[in-house]
Amino acid sequence: MSKEDKEKTQIIDKDLDLSNAGRGVWLVKVPKYIAQKWEKAPTNMDVGKLRINKTPGQKAQVSLSLTTAVLALDPDEKIPTEHILDVSQVTKQTLGVFSHMAPSDGKENSTTSTAQPDNEKLYMEGRIVQKLECRPIADNCYMKLKLESIRKASEPQRRVQPIDKIVQNFKPVKDHAHNIEYRERKKAEGKKARDDKNAVMDMLFHAFEKHQYYNIKDLVKITNQPISYLKEILKDVCDYNMKNPHKNMWELKKEYRHYKTEEKKEVEHKSGSSDSE
Repeated sequence: MSKEDKEKTQIIDKDLDLSNAGRGVWLVKVPKYIAQKWEKAPTNMDVGKLRINKTPGQKAQVSLSLTTAVLALDPDEKIPTEHILDVSQVTKQTLGVFSHMAPSDGKENSTTSTAQPDNEKLYMEGRIVQKLECRPIADNCYMKLKLESIRKASEPQRRVQPIDKIVQNFKPVKDHAHNIEYRERKKAEGKKARDDKNAVMDMLFHAFEKHQYYNIKDLVKITNQPISYLKEILKDVCDYNMKNPHKNMWELKKEYRHYKTEEKKEVEHKSGSSDSE
């Protein structure tokens, strides 16, 4: 949660009803098929019968039997009816069951799905004293249920199915638009013809008057000459730099350079100023 969300969240103090705090409750873990049946059952239906057999000096035997009304909710689905509950004591934990109830005013608002938090009432239903794990008796009905669940889990999500007609999710094209555009552009440019060597050298000298260093790709664009032919001319009039800071770039040879040094510039500037005096 971000800082802005924390600032927007309102912390409201509420009263907690602890009248049932001393009541001991059981925490029961049931199989998934029982939980699905109980979710479908109406609130006033008996969903099961609990039997507790106590023998002096032994652990209590707890069993659960589902009612016929619950089984009738989905008669096609066969599930086990008899179950055994394994009991374990809660000693090193303090667990509780809480509930909240929102007062209903008899009006339903389609835009508001939950009641206002400040109107809710909080209750502590009890303290968990025992944990019970419900497990079915391994009879034929349970074995069939497990076999069906294993079969469903082993079914592949993707299957190969024969088809009667051709299914075209996309239409194949003879050639793509970007390939056609590229060929038309190359065709319009035409093949690069070799110009006269002196004309190419003039273009190179003119380019090097603007910049001292050039990449081979830039020189190809400027002269519009084949790269192999251009390199032959560059080897005659230029040097290829192999070291930084101008690595892989071409520069005119010393005999073709006409760069003015700083000392010459200063001398020309002084002579120009003395003449003006």
